[in-house]
Amino acid sequence: MTFRNWWKSALLTMLAVCLVPIWATQVFSQTLAATPPMGWNSWNHFHRTIDDKIVRTQADAMVSSGMRDAGYIYVNIDDTWEGERDAQGNIQTNSKFPDMKALADYVHSKGLKLGIYSSPGAKTCAGYEGSLGHEEQDATTYAAWGIDYLKYDLCGLRTQLKAAPTPEAAHKMMVDAYIKMRDALRKTGRPIVYSLCQYGNDAVWRWGTDVGGNLWHTTGDITDKYDRMAEIGFSQAGLARFAGPGHWNDPDMLEVGNGGMNPEEYRQHMSLWAILAAPLLAGNDLTTMSPETVALLTNREVIAIDRDSLGKQGDRVTAEGPLEIWAKPLSDGSKAVGVFNRHTTALSIPVDFKQLGFKGSVQVRDIWQARDLGTMKDSYTVTVPPHGVVLLRVK
Repeated sequence: MTFRNWWKSALLTMLAVCLVPIWATQVFSQTLAATPPMGWNSWNHFHRTIDDKIVRTQADAMVSSGMRDAGYIYVNIDDTWEGERDAQGNIQTNSKFPDMKALADYVHSKGLKLGIYSSPGAKTCAGYEGSLGHEEQDATTYAAWGIDYLKYDLCGLRTQLKAAPTPEAAHKMMVDAYIKMRDALRKTGRPIVYSLCQYGNDAVWRWGTDVGGNLWHTTGDITDKYDRMAEIGFSQAGLARFAGPGHWNDPDMLEVGNGGMNPEEYRQHMSLWAILAAPLLAGNDLTTMSPETVALLTNREVIAIDRDSLGKQGDRVTAEGPLEIWAKPLSDGSKAVGVFNRHTTALSIPVDFKQLGFKGSVQVRDIWQARDLGTMKDSYTVTVPPHGVVLLRVK
């Protein structure tokens, strides 16, 4: 080999060594949560009462209801599972969860994945043991248990953030805390979805990907009330460009089936989250679902909009008082169009196809009615129920 060829070979080798880790990290991030995660979380319905038995029954119900086959695979334990640390600093479970590894094995045996919760602070929101100073230990423990998803809640770090001398210092402290756990999770070698829960502070959508987030809460907590759901959902306007495969805006969990809203309101909730390409994490009791709740959560056409392979989040097209039209581009060239009525009485609204980017005639399908509406041109005027939605697929 000539010196020139040797030097060329050495240079290529050095480039490969330097660039492959970067490439691998990007691929790892995008492969994990390539579409918005779907599953269930314990907090909305069970709060502090969650335990091993409840998690197992929810996993069973996720299978028997057809939710798993519809795409719901994560069974996520929220706060209050944590016990004390042992003499070496390893996190232990409390008496509600006698064997987390056995629980993970059970969930995995159902074709599902198990998620868990912690905080970058010393304590969690509910006052249980956080991960501050134990990030690598905890990540290693999660991997050994077989955990597949981590919700990392800023709650426990709030006191330190308030004490920071400047907003810039507080921002750096928060970012550094999430980077620490990102690095710890990656070091385990186990693919664990990383969910940032910090309530949209400091415009997290701008830097969530940089700290390894696969999804990040863009708002405060949702509640099972129409006004709060609508406030959160419709406030996502303008955030579409920050979402994509491996990194998603998260307007919080679903309240469908918890009883605080009527069927039209839950239909609006589900439709808006689908157009937002939001994670679909049910928050109800899966063992007591009505057929109507199951139908809302498992509608294949709605889920296909949420998880469309193009990976684009939808955005607001027009707003007229309480009437809003949102659209989401889809991989086949069509668009999902949500016609939303936030008023307490039924209202009609024209859908202008040119305004949606279409030229000439279009084919229109009503998703919730599962009915093709045929060929249309120019516009379509539809009456939307109070707090309701008409969800269309236009091509």
